[in-house]
Amino acid sequence: MTEEFTVPFPLEYGSYEDALKLVGVKGDPIHAEFTVNWEMIKVYCAMEEDPNPSYWDEEYATKQWGGIVAPPGLLLTWGMALQWHPDKNRQHYFVAMKIPLPGDTLINVATSTEFHRHLFLGDRLYAVDCLVQVSEEKRTRLGVGHFLTTRAEFTNQNSELIAVTTNDMFRYYVPEEKTPEENS
Repeated sequence: MTEEFTVPFPLEYGSYEDALKLVGVKGDPIHAEFTVNWEMIKVYCAMEEDPNPSYWDEEYATKQWGGIVAPPGLLLTWGMALQWHPDKNRQHYFVAMKIPLPGDTLINVATSTEFHRHLFLGDRLYAVDCLVQVSEEKRTRLGVGHFLTTRAEFTNQNSELIAVTTNDMFRYYVPEEKTPEENS
């Protein structure tokens, strides 16, 4: 018996020209399912063995920051919708999945995040992602494809900018025959 595997967020296929039309177009806002909560912060910090009192000690955090803050490493956790919900269609803020290009593989090459303010207990995020640029076709050791740059803005329920994440990715395919240089 063969099990069928369904990719949760299939890639869109198209041409480089199709992708260029999406440069600068913002995706739909994706609203987080959960508010920033102390239970998740504690679970995360326990897994990381992070003793920072900003996450554990209410008195310290209130004096230092005005309340318990969330570790920066939880940004994506707070900013995403659930991967599955019985009453909703799947949502994904990563616009890179929706860019029509050739290539069946998408890898992240680099990520940078600028934080503008802390996340506090009770904050609820939403994210808006945008395609910033698409390179012309490039040939690398991995394969042939296009480099993409996206920018996601994470904002809280008060429209305060929390963070901006920039992702550089490579969308590619492996050609049937490699050139002698690629084989070395």
